Amino acid sequence: MDLGLQGRKALVTGGSRGIGRAIVECLADEGCDVALCARGADGVAEAVAAVEARGRRSLGQAFDIADSEAVAAWVEEAAAEFGGIDIVVGNASALAVAPGPDSWRQGLETDVLGNMAAVEAALPSLRASETPAVVLIASTAALEIYSGFRSYNGIKAAVVATSAGLSTSLAAEGIRVNCVCPGATYVEGGTWHRAKTENPDAYHALVEATALGRMAAPQEIARAVAFLASPAASFVTGANLVVDGGLTKRVQY
Repeated sequence: MDLGLQGRKALVTGGSRGIGRAIVECLADEGCDVALCARGADGVAEAVAAVEARGRRSLGQAFDIADSEAVAAWVEEAAAEFGGIDIVVGNASALAVAPGPDSWRQGLETDVLGNMAAVEAALPSLRASETPAVVLIASTAALEIYSGFRSYNGIKAAVVATSAGLSTSLAAEGIRVNCVCPGATYVEGGTWHRAKTENPDAYHALVEATALGRMAAPQEIARAVAFLASPAASFVTGANLVVDGGLTKRVQY
C-alpha cells in the first residue's frame, strides 16, 4: 500500500532514540522530510544523519521540550525550512515512574504540555496543509495498571484523553488527531533491555503475558504511527490504536 507520505513534512518530538527514532526513520523511508527534537545533541545529530542518508531533508535541535519557547522556535524554523508542516508526532516522554510530586510534574510538563506546545505551535501550518495529522504516543500503561500506582500511568492516560479531545476540537478544520498506545517494546539499551539482565523475572513475566509471546520492535510501533499520520488513514480520527501484541486483555469498544 502506498501511504501517500511522499513529500510530506513531519515533526517528531523525542525523536533521537527508541520508538521516536524508529518513527523518524520510518517517515523518512516513506518519503517525508523530518524535523526532530530531543534533549541529547549527539542523538539528535545521529537521527538527522539517518534521515539525510535516506535522501530526505532534516532539521534537528537539542532542547528540553518542557521549554515552550524553544519548542515554538523549533517549529517555526522547521515550517520555514520545509515550507510547511503536515504531520506532528508527539512522542517525547519523561518516563516518569518514580514516586513523589516531582515525577508527576516532569510527566505533565513533558508528555502532555511539551507535546501540546509542539501541536499548538504547528497549528497554523497544519491548517494550511492538505493532509494535516497529529499522532500522540501514550502507552498501554494508560489502559491497565502495571507495577501498582505510578505517575506514568496517570500521565499517559492524560495523553489518551488529550488526543481524544483534540480530535473533536480540530475535526471541523480537517485536522485528524489519533493516539497510539504501544505495549512493551524492546529497545537496545532501553528499559526492557536492562530489565532482561537486571530483573529477568519481570521481563519474562511480561513476555509471557503478551499473546504473541514477545515484545515489540520499535519499527512495529513506528509503522502504526506512519499509517495514522498518512492520507491512507484519511477517515480515521479520535482513535486510540493499541499496538501491544495482545498484552492488554480488555475488550475494546
